[in-house]
Amino acid sequence: MANAVSRQQVINVVTRLFSELGYDGTSLRLIADAMGVEPSAIVAVAGDKRDLYLEVMNRAFEAERTMLEAVVSGAEPGRAAVHQIVDAYLDFHVAHPHNRSLWAHRWVDDAADIAELEDRYARPLLTLTARKIRDVVPPDVDPYYLLGTMVWCVHGFLGSGVLERSQGMKRADNPEAVAAFRHHMHVLMDRLLTPHPARRAPRT
Repeated sequence: MANAVSRQQVINVVTRLFSELGYDGTSLRLIADAMGVEPSAIVAVAGDKRDLYLEVMNRAFEAERTMLEAVVSGAEPGRAAVHQIVDAYLDFHVAHPHNRSLWAHRWVDDAADIAELEDRYARPLLTLTARKIRDVVPPDVDPYYLLGTMVWCVHGFLGSGVLERSQGMKRADNPEAVAAFRHHMHVLMDRLLTPHPARRAPRT
């Protein structure tokens, strides 16, 4: 087998394999076989499997960070910022299915021995976004749970779709389904941003 491969070629292949099979389901031999080289050639240009995984996750983070920093810095003040963040987050993950799959694997304990990535990557993005919207979030709503709701719903929709009223599923490969889900997310966020009505004093 030929052994001439570039680092970028390796990253492209392992990104696909990690997103499809997870870290635990991808061996160095599998990576090498997918590229038609020996495992030693992979290690020589890009490191071992752990090194490759950390590089793939870092690149996924950087892409998402660039997107969120841009939308947070340019978002309109007030509630409009929440809609813009939801839209950007949804559009990003529709356009970058590998990112969603990489995190989805982690949520079912893939790569459990590499435990620091949530604090390293997810926490800074959540904090950045929470600071942008905290002034419009009612006192009885936790901004982190509000953003968590956005994350859970977007990844749930992209991963499994939504039942049609009569038969079948609405999935993210259908632009009309994405538009309907986007509308639902706007309504959901608006409900979470609505202050709890003051309770009336009991009659005496």
